[in-house]
Amino acid sequence: MTGPDRDSHPMIPAADPLREAAETMRAVRDRCVWTQQIDHRALVPYLVEESAELIDAVEDGTRDDLREELGDLLWQVLFHAEIASRDPDDPFDIDDVARGLTEKMVRRHPHVFAGAVANTPEEVLVHWNAAKAAEKGARTSVLDGVSAHMPSLALAQKLLGKAGSVGLETPNQGILVETGDADPGLDENALVGGIATEAALGEALLALVATARANGWDAERALRERLRTLEHDIRRREAGDPT
Repeated sequence: MTGPDRDSHPMIPAADPLREAAETMRAVRDRCVWTQQIDHRALVPYLVEESAELIDAVEDGTRDDLREELGDLLWQVLFHAEIASRDPDDPFDIDDVARGLTEKMVRRHPHVFAGAVANTPEEVLVHWNAAKAAEKGARTSVLDGVSAHMPSLALAQKLLGKAGSVGLETPNQGILVETGDADPGLDENALVGGIATEAALGEALLALVATARANGWDAERALRERLRTLEHDIRRREAGDPT
């Protein structure tokens, strides 16, 4: 990885904070005995932790918190790229990562960088999905690329969208659940169809977890098992089984 050529790129400022961060990462990798023994797999728990802390900053933090946590997440990207740059068989560095990202974003925004037109968010999504489909031509299922490591609720939302894309009926919305000995402070009416706000949705989800707890069930496991069934149904529909 070499520094930017400021003679051929006069718009690059004399001090490039991103380049400086990358060079700092390289120096740490060279000189820090702890950092030297970390590989991609060992770094994953830190990536998860930093991502969670950034979410906290976005949802309930200050501007200073947000700036700091964005930096910590950027450090994870630089760390992975620096590890990759030293791979003996297939090295790539942060410049390769950035170059690939730029090329992909240009392809996926033809309404910005080419002659395509998109006047609504829905039309933007059409262009995005078309470009993504062209890039991922080797994929054979709408489930390809969906990570099983996503949090269960995020995975559920993703899989429901995939199910709809193959014409598979999804579970009924607004199911009324008997809460039994659940927390009496919870609004049981939130479980009735017609949830109108995100806050009411949160109340309904909490009530469902309280129901699980009152019955000795594992809410996380219950959702994961249901998602495995949904994934199986999606693949079966893709294979041509109409049931």
